Amino acid sequence: MTAPTELLAGWARAPHTHAGVSHDVYRKGAGPGVVIISEIPGITPRVIEFADEVVAAGFTVVLPHLFGTPGAANGTWPVVRTLGRICVSRELSLLALGQTQPVADWLRDLARQLHAELGGPGVGALGMCFTGGFALAMMVDTSVVAPVLAQPSAPIAVTPRRSADLNLSPADLAAVKQRALAGCEVLGLRYRSDPMVGRRFDTLTRELGDRFVRVEFDGREHATLTEHRQQEAVDRVLDFFRDKLAP
Repeated sequence: MTAPTELLAGWARAPHTHAGVSHDVYRKGAGPGVVIISEIPGITPRVIEFADEVVAAGFTVVLPHLFGTPGAANGTWPVVRTLGRICVSRELSLLALGQTQPVADWLRDLARQLHAELGGPGVGALGMCFTGGFALAMMVDTSVVAPVLAQPSAPIAVTPRRSADLNLSPADLAAVKQRALAGCEVLGLRYRSDPMVGRRFDTLTRELGDRFVRVEFDGREHATLTEHRQQEAVDRVLDFFRDKLAP
């Protein structure tokens, strides 16, 4: 069995600090920058596998370590442990309604720094599941020109209202809509009957119009790029990054 640290052996690790908050960031590749924010329980082997594909396609990928054990496998207990830590976190929230995740400011700073270093039109940002909406929040900063939402699932869709919420404050939603009106497209991926995504795609279509590009697959599965991978989903993400991030 491959040890977790071996899966990240080719990735450079360094801390990124903003406003007194520091998290490790794993980095690999060359070319335009892409921030990939892992799903719960963390930077799993499947997340690393997908990130390596993005690297191979000609991008510099950074993986922020926000929770979990980097390289550890997915599973029930890792998910439960991570959820427990998120529940007491000041940066993350499973239930906040009509609010932007506090960690968004840190992620926006990471994107700004990556763009300043690498140049080009901007960077890509991709979130998955619990972090799906994080990429939308990062879009408030103009350094992010290719936001991707893979099965966005926060806040937890326990009521119709929560299932339609975009995990954004009113001010941030207004900023996202303004950027969309200015031409910035948002790519969304999901299984059509995934209960965790709820009604968010309908909200995104209503708020962003044709700037929200919906990619949907039949079924009730969840992780379009990792555990329940669809090759078309991966291909659409890579094409989106190539189109938006080419110099």
